[in-house]
Amino acid sequence: MTTLNIKAGPFEFEAVTEEANAPKTCAKFKSLLPYKERIIHVRWSGEGCWIPLGDLDLGLGYENHTSYPAPGEFILYPGGISETEILLAYGGVHFASKVGQLAGNHFLTITRGLENLVPLGKMTLWQGAQDIVFKLR
Repeated sequence: MTTLNIKAGPFEFEAVTEEANAPKTCAKFKSLLPYKERIIHVRWSGEGCWIPLGDLDLGLGYENHTSYPAPGEFILYPGGISETEILLAYGGVHFASKVGQLAGNHFLTITRGLENLVPLGKMTLWQGAQDIVFKLR
């Protein structure tokens, strides 16, 4: 288990990797650190924010995958019938795209700063894209 610091918009979070259940996804994501991108509100999935990655091929398959991440869980969809993406649930999520239900690899869970998930989600919904940075602690 590895601890990461995450800054999203004005909020700070701490998260742990889910290496026991998603070792390949965690290893791939850790190889990208520090990782900086922008997070936007989801279109179809409910109360979540996502990082669209287009046709990026990370060489991953499914592991520890779910369509219903809990608040504070990050999932990575490795691509296939929809674009590659990372999603963060801040409330109820049924992970989907315009082609229907999807499942993503649960690889990271927020352990500190959970009280800021809903404010981040609402800020992203109403104010637009926010910077997000993942770093090793």
